This record gives sequence, C-alpha cells and structure tokens, in this order.
Amino acid sequence: MKALVRWLGLLLVALVALQLFFVARIAMMAVVAPQSTSFQRSEAWRVAVEKGTLRWRQQWVAYGQISDNLKRAVIASEDDSFTNHDGLDWDALEKAWEKNARAEQKAASQKPAAKAAPGKPVPKPPKIVGGSTITQQLAKNLFLSGERTLLRKGQELVLTLMLEHLLTKQRILEIYLNSVEWGEGVFGAEAAAQHYFRKPASQLSSYEAARLAVMLPRPRYYEKLPNSGYLASRAEVIAGRMGGAQLP
Repeated sequence: MKALVRWLGLLLVALVALQLFFVARIAMMAVVAPQSTSFQRSEAWRVAVEKGTLRWRQQWVAYGQISDNLKRAVIASEDDSFTNHDGLDWDALEKAWEKNARAEQKAASQKPAAKAAPGKPVPKPPKIVGGSTITQQLAKNLFLSGERTLLRKGQELVLTLMLEHLLTKQRILEIYLNSVEWGEGVFGAEAAAQHYFRKPASQLSSYEAARLAVMLPRPRYYEKLPNSGYLASRAEVIAGRMGGAQLP
C-alpha cells in the first residue's frame, strides 16, 4: 500500500513539474520566438526517414510583416470567433459533435447493406471533424504528438488555457502563422508565400491569402493538386467572408 501511495505521489510530482515546464516555455514565447514545434520536428523526421532528405523551409517574420489579408483569411476559415473566445469555441465543438454523430449513424446504417451485398466495396469509416480553435491547434503543434487519446486531448485543453492566459491574441496568431504547415517541409506564412506565389507574406492578395487558408486542413494534399476545383471555389467563399473577420 505504501509503495502504491509513493508511486502515485511521484506521478503527481512529475505531472506538476511537466505543467510548470509548459508554463515556463509558453511565458518565454511572449518575447522569444519558438525555434521549432513538436509537429515540425516529427514531420522533418518522417520525411528524412521516408525520402532520405531533410525538408524544412521556414522564415520567421514579425506580425506586422504578414499581410492582414492572410490573417483575416485564416481567421475566417479556421476560427471566426478567435478574438472573442477564451481558447475554446463551445459552439463549434457542439456542431462538430453533432456532425460526427450523424456521420457515425450513417456509417452504421450502411454496414448491414454492405454485408448483404458481398462484392460491393465496404463503406469508409466516418470522417471525424474536430472544431478546434487556432489556439488549440497551436497548443497541439507546439508540444504534442498526433495521437488521439483522451489524455492527449486533456493536455491540449490545459495548454490552450495556458496560451490564452500567458500570451496575447496577437502573439498567438503570430506564432501560429509562422509555424503552421503549408506543404511538405513548408512551414509558416513567409515560406508558404514564397513557395506558392514567389512573393513575401506581406504582399499576399485577398485571393492568394484565401487559397493558403483553405489549404490548412490538408496542406500536403492540396500542394499536389494546385488546380483543385474545390480549392478554387472554397477560396472564393473565404475571400468573401474575410471582411467580417476581426483581427487582434
């Protein structure tokens, strides 16, 4: 019994120490730009293992050197209530929950039909959507792995609240835009602007910014499909919504 109590005590101490480490790292980010994120390092390692080469294009630029068009486009596409919430958008989470539930019900109703008709392709599992805010995405990219477990999700929520309390909204958006993936080995707004449009991030037009914003959920996929009809039509929709996006 004493051994169990001692083990639980050590586990609690380790957990508290880890959270204090995260607090210190995030507090430092208020003045010092992070050199890399957990996601970037894991992606660089994956590409190096699969292709035998290191691909990492990134150039940090200050908030004022990123086009307001891109800021508005990303907010309009990824998190339209970014300036108003405390890191968690409960309405978006509820909508995502309802959408996932409908997708699971549809998939469940298709399974009996697929079994009754052997030879027909088995329906794909439902696509799960998240409803994550920009702050949640940043928390995950900065510190966490890509695995989907309750423990990782819980840590993501704690990190999200830390980011919101220790950094300004402007700083959160600045770090996000400088570190998010926009293609294989392409990280941040400046690298993306140069890679796709051969211009600095400060000079992106409304439509160019909208195209980059639409790429964010699947950047490596759309990098290979630059003439995608969905990418073009969705970019037009986002460009039309950018005027209502509030900047921090």
